[in-house]
Amino acid sequence: MKGHDGMITVKAPGKLYIAGEYAVVESGFPAIIVALDQFVTATISSSDTVGSIVSKQYQENSIVWRRKGDAMVFDNRDNPFHYILSAISLTEAYAHELGRDLGVYHLGINSELDSADGKKYGLGSSAAVTVATVKALCRFYHLPMDKPKLFKLAAIAHLSVQGNGSLGDIAASVYGGWIAYHSFDRDWLHVQRKQTSLSELLDMDWPDLKIDLLTPPADLRLMIGWTGSPASTSHLVDKVALVKAKQRGEYQTFLQDSKACLKRMIAGFHAGDLQAIQTEIRCNRHLLQTLGAFSHVTIETPILKKMIHLAEAAGAAAKTSGAGGGDCGIVLIDQAINPANLLKQWAHDGIEQLNLTVHTVSDDSISNA
Repeated sequence: MKGHDGMITVKAPGKLYIAGEYAVVESGFPAIIVALDQFVTATISSSDTVGSIVSKQYQENSIVWRRKGDAMVFDNRDNPFHYILSAISLTEAYAHELGRDLGVYHLGINSELDSADGKKYGLGSSAAVTVATVKALCRFYHLPMDKPKLFKLAAIAHLSVQGNGSLGDIAASVYGGWIAYHSFDRDWLHVQRKQTSLSELLDMDWPDLKIDLLTPPADLRLMIGWTGSPASTSHLVDKVALVKAKQRGEYQTFLQDSKACLKRMIAGFHAGDLQAIQTEIRCNRHLLQTLGAFSHVTIETPILKKMIHLAEAAGAAAKTSGAGGGDCGIVLIDQAINPANLLKQWAHDGIEQLNLTVHTVSDDSISNA
């Protein structure tokens, strides 16, 4: 069974972390993530002879390497092309298990998540690329697909390239809106992959995995400030991983404190209580500063510190978003406060407001046409 003759188009949104960074890479630890209205679009159409994969943004033309002793070590985890290939290989393995004939096609990937002049905003382009590719191929091959299955397939594909991370950005890209995400047990998955078919794996409950949709309070306004310096998540998370062993005690304390903070923050969402959420944003910022101090990783750069300080002075709660070390900071401010003055101060300090809004995925965007 081949795909349609017509062209299939799907999209997957980018994301920003609101809270719970770093701790979320541990199984069962929570984070709050939001999907944004910037997208990766995938188009796919049948071809008779030769297939193609074309992406304006991600030409496979440069590789990154560093020294480890005398050896040259390559790291392509930040090049989304690898995620496209991984997503294709996994989705086709799933299609094959379900008895589909594999076809030849043209796949086009177009991303709004990295701006036209090559700026990387840290909006989770590799995750959105993975989700969009999986989604497009599932349509093409008429594979049974709902949000939980899409999440699992894209998570496996992403993990096989990146090798670390929480996969929370995949969850945000699949589910949309505001979510509370608890990461699954990667060791369990690693074992299961060797002994379980993909079809079975997609139907199983994954240990510790939990994805809950949140409704933000009506008076909450999310503002995003970009500091102009991208951060490489895979390298930062590796750095913290190195530290874990050395700082067992402090790291465990950080994890437990982060979990407690997020639990209170999620309760704040359920209660529609903006002030409670803001209190926990400040708490989470403090915990991340502590982690940065004992792990010797710069999570809060001087310009991010400035951005947060200005937001706090305007009556908002603010913190770094994601791995930190550059990229974005997020601000939760009461709708009643006019942010014009704050934005003027940001602009003065070279902090750019990203004009993005929260994206909510509708169910029909998943189901097969």
